Amino acid sequence: MASGFEILGMHRHKEHRVDFMDWAPGARYCALVGDFNGWSPTENAAREGHFGHDDYGYWFIILEDKLREGEKPDELYFQQYNYVDDYDKGDSGVTIEEVFKKANDEYWEPGEDRFIKNRFELPAKLYERLFGPNGPQTIEELGEIPDAETRYKAWKELHKDDPPSNLPPFDVIDNGKEYDIFNIVADPAWQEKFRAKKPPLPYWIETRKGRKAWLKKYTPAIPHGSKYRVYFNTPDGPLERVPAWATFVQPDAEGKQAYAIHWEPPPEFTYKWKNIAPKVPKSLRIYECHVGISGSEPKISSFSDFTEKVLPHVKEAGYNAIQFIGIVEHKDYFTVGYRATNLFAVSSRYGTPEDFKRLVDEAHGLGLLVLLDIVHSYSAADEMVGLSRFDGSNDCYFHSGKRGYHKHWGTRMFKYGDLDVLHFLLSNLNWWISEYKIDGFQFHSLASMLYTHNGFASFTGDLEEYCNQYVDKDALMFLILANEILHALHPNIITIAEDATFYPGLCEPTSQGGLGFDYYVNLSASEMWSSLLESTPDHEWSMSKIISTLLGNRHYADKMLIYAENHNQSISGGRSLAEILLRQGPHSKELLLRGSSLHKMIKLITFTVGGRGYLNFMGNEFGHPKRIEFPMPSNNFSFSLANRCWDLLENEGVYRDLFCFDKDLMKLDENERVLSRGLPNIHHVNDANMVISYIRGPLLFIFNFHPTDSYERYCVGVDEAGEYQVGIHSLFELVSMKFLLQK
Repeated sequence: MASGFEILGMHRHKEHRVDFMDWAPGARYCALVGDFNGWSPTENAAREGHFGHDDYGYWFIILEDKLREGEKPDELYFQQYNYVDDYDKGDSGVTIEEVFKKANDEYWEPGEDRFIKNRFELPAKLYERLFGPNGPQTIEELGEIPDAETRYKAWKELHKDDPPSNLPPFDVIDNGKEYDIFNIVADPAWQEKFRAKKPPLPYWIETRKGRKAWLKKYTPAIPHGSKYRVYFNTPDGPLERVPAWATFVQPDAEGKQAYAIHWEPPPEFTYKWKNIAPKVPKSLRIYECHVGISGSEPKISSFSDFTEKVLPHVKEAGYNAIQFIGIVEHKDYFTVGYRATNLFAVSSRYGTPEDFKRLVDEAHGLGLLVLLDIVHSYSAADEMVGLSRFDGSNDCYFHSGKRGYHKHWGTRMFKYGDLDVLHFLLSNLNWWISEYKIDGFQFHSLASMLYTHNGFASFTGDLEEYCNQYVDKDALMFLILANEILHALHPNIITIAEDATFYPGLCEPTSQGGLGFDYYVNLSASEMWSSLLESTPDHEWSMSKIISTLLGNRHYADKMLIYAENHNQSISGGRSLAEILLRQGPHSKELLLRGSSLHKMIKLITFTVGGRGYLNFMGNEFGHPKRIEFPMPSNNFSFSLANRCWDLLENEGVYRDLFCFDKDLMKLDENERVLSRGLPNIHHVNDANMVISYIRGPLLFIFNFHPTDSYERYCVGVDEAGEYQVGIHSLFELVSMKFLLQK
C-alpha cells in the first residue's frame, strides 16, 4: 500500500530495458513520447490486452535498450546487467557455461539431472513465448489455457513411461472430488531436505554482466536527462500529461508545456550518503525554511546556496531541526509551493535530486533533523502539469462535481476513499523517506481535507462539530493509515498536524481511536500576537487571553508546537512582528527600544509557556524588517522582497541583538531542558497590573506588559523557598525578567 514507487513510474530493469507504469483508468491507449523517440505516440506504446494494461487502469510499457551496431543479442534472453555497483569493473569474464557447470558440480545432487538439463531452458522459452518479440500481442493470440486438472492429466500421460528416479514423488490426491486437485503429496524426508537447501542465487547473480558490458552492447532506450510525457487516447481525444509518479519535472515556462525528465545519472555522479540522521530530541526547536528566498540576492536561490550559506547559520542559531516548505514541485512560484503539481518530484527551480540529497545529508551531519511540509490536503487544479483530469476524466484522483474543488481556493480535493488514490498518497510519504531520508512531515492544512466545508466554518468546541455530516471520514481514515504505516515502517519518524480546528484525538494513538500524530501546531498564538500589535492598544492587552492562547488545548499541551510568528503572516499580505514593532518615526530611538524589547518579551513568553517544541521562520530570529512578496504579475515579477537580508547580522545593532537573544533562548532549552519539562505552573495572572508569572522546571518567569507602569517589591508566589538570582533584566520596563533558581 505504501511502496508503489518501487514499480510505478520509470524504472531501470536488470534485463537491459526500462519499465514504465502509471495509473489512468479513463484512458483507452497509452504511450510514452519524448525527445528520445521524436515525440512519437506510436513507437513506445503499451501492448494490447493484459500485457499492456489491467482491469484497474494500470498501464505498462517496456522500453527495450537498443543493440549497438555490430553487436549480437545476448545468449540468454533474460540476461541481467549490473548497472550501478562495480561500474568500473565491467564483465566478470566468467562465461555462462562455466557458471552452469559450477552450479551443477557444487549445488545440484545426483538424480536431479532433469533440472540440470533444462532448468534454464524451460523458463527462458516460456518467458520468450509470453514476452518476446514473437509472443502473443492479444488475448486471442494467446489462446485458451486448459484448466489445472486437464493439464495435470496430460502431464501424467506424457510421463507415464519415465524411468524411476530419486526425485520427489509428487502426485495429486483427488479422492474423486474436484476441489482436491491442488492437494499435493510428497516424500516427507525429501521435502525436509529440500526446504533446508538455500536457493542457488549466488550462481544466478554471477551470470550478471557489468555496466561496461551493458554500455558496450546497448544504448539506453531512454538516456539520462531525456524529456518525456505520457500520451493518452481518451473518449475526449488525445492528451499529453506529465506522469503522476515522475521524480523530476520541469514545469511549463515561457509558454512551453511541462515535461518530465528521466533521472538516471551514471553511478559516479549519483550522490553517496555520508551521514546518518541524528536521534530524535526530546524537544524540537524547528527552523522553518523556504529555499527559493533563502539568499540575499534578488533571485531564486538553489539547494547548493542553501547548503553552503544557510545550514551553518541554522546550526549557529541553536536549532535542532529544519522544516522545508515549497520543496515539492509546483508550477507557480508565487504559490509558495502549496499548490503542488508533482508530488514525487523536488522542485527543479532549486536544483537536481542529487543536490537535495546533499542538502539533507549535510544537515544530518550538522545534527539537524530534516522535516518536510507536505500538502496532501489538496492539489493544484492545473491540467497540463498536475493531476487534474489526468486521464481525461474529472474523477481520477479527485472528487467530481463541487466537492472536487476547494470552496475558496479552487484547488482540487483528493478522493481519499479510492484505494488507488490512497496507494498513491501513502507511497508518496514513504518515497520521501526512502529516497531522500526525510525525518518527518508536517501535514499542511488538515482542516481543508477533514471537512467538506474545508474548515471555513465557525467552531465553538462542541463535539458535534467534529462528528456531523460535514466530516470526511475517508480523509480521517487516510490520516490514520498514514500515521500507522509511517510509524510501523520508520519508528523514528515525526508527524506533525497543522489543524486550526483542533480535531479531537489528533495526537492520540491510533490504537485508542486517535489519528496518531506526534505533535500539532498551535497557530492561534502567532495570530494573537499579530492581532494585538496591529489593532489593540498596549494598555488594553488581556493577560488572561495571552496565557489561554499560548497554552492551547491543555489536554494535548505536551504535544504542542508553537510559533511566535509564522511565515503566513509575512507572506499572505501581512507584516512580520519586526516590521510592525521596529518602524521608524519622529521618536525613532524610543520606538526602536520599545519594539526591540517587546519583540523579546513576545518570543520569551511564547517559547517558555508553549508545549514541547518551538518553530521560527527563516529570518524572524533576528527580526527581519521586510515582509515576503513573491514575484507575480501584480509586482511586475519583482524579486526585491523575495529574499532575506542576512547582511543585517554583520554589524552591531538591533538585529544582531535580537539574533543573540534568540540564540540565548535556544541555549536555555539546551542547557535547562525547558521545552521537554512538564507544562508551566501559571500561578499569577493580573490583568489590572498586566503582570504574568509562572514556573517551568527550575526557572521562574515574571513579565510586566504594562506600557507605562513599573513595580518595586512586587510579590509573587513560588513553589520552593530559596535565593533567586536575576538571569535577564533590562533598564527598559518592557523587557522581561527571568529568574534562575539557585539550588
